[in-house]
Amino acid sequence: MPRYKRQHPQLIDPSGVQPGIGPRPMGTTSDASRAEMVQSTGGQPLVDFQGRSNPYNDYQSIDLLLSLQHLRSDAYDEHCFYMMGQVKELLFKAMHFELYNAQQQLRQDDTGSALEILVRARAMGEYIGRSWDVLNTISPEGFNQFRDHLSTASGQLSFMYRHVEFILGNKNRRLASAFSNMPHVWPGMQSALESPSLYDEAIALLARRGHAIDAAALQRDWSEDYVPNESVEKAWLAVYADPGPHNDLYQLAEALMALCDALTQYRWRHFVSVQRLIGMKPGTGGSAGVGWLQHVTSHRFFPELWSLRTQL
Repeated sequence: MPRYKRQHPQLIDPSGVQPGIGPRPMGTTSDASRAEMVQSTGGQPLVDFQGRSNPYNDYQSIDLLLSLQHLRSDAYDEHCFYMMGQVKELLFKAMHFELYNAQQQLRQDDTGSALEILVRARAMGEYIGRSWDVLNTISPEGFNQFRDHLSTASGQLSFMYRHVEFILGNKNRRLASAFSNMPHVWPGMQSALESPSLYDEAIALLARRGHAIDAAALQRDWSEDYVPNESVEKAWLAVYADPGPHNDLYQLAEALMALCDALTQYRWRHFVSVQRLIGMKPGTGGSAGVGWLQHVTSHRFFPELWSLRTQL
């Protein structure tokens, strides 16, 4: 595959793309207007539009989205690498949205809504993990043809991935500082670093439900990485003593475990895929490469939910 000469079909004339990050003007429809439209079109799709766009293009800003791929080399496999990187960033944003909203529901003691949201978050985590099915079609030879053009770019510099890690409780002030020179990104990152995580909200919910939780687990420096607490494990053990669909705290614990499992699988596949591509070479972003990723794979979100398994 890397021996192919890359050829790009000309799909979009960049000079005609409307720039801007805001939503494009659009109208609205209703059941009644859509039924009337079918009568006028005879059931065929609309094809006549005014101006220089169409509603679907405007709704999704498709022409702009598909003009944001700026490859740095002539290597064939860079296109796959670049596209999948952008796909993952969109999925991280979508996943973070779900996790953030699940967190808000837990703050309001609405575990039912939080559980509904976490089903989607887990599905997104599994979907992101499958991105490695595509990326693993890149060979070491193909990757080496464009790797130098990455400069010091690294997936560890993804602020959306860092937001996902932080909302799940894996805080790291040093890694957050990589975005301190980005005034349009840093305030949100700093807020995420210094705010309670989704797991912190689950622990607070345990306390509100009458479980004895140490004050150190309820009021602490949220920017610090979470340290397992014996009182939290005891509370979850009490929850697991009454498993079943009637116990919403048990359902919450298992939903968090399923989410953690999906992200742990993603991290593991990342580690194995990078080892397959570069062996033990250093990473592009200053890390030890595979050595750093292997360290990352050992981390578990929601540690008490893992450790209590030994006592069940």
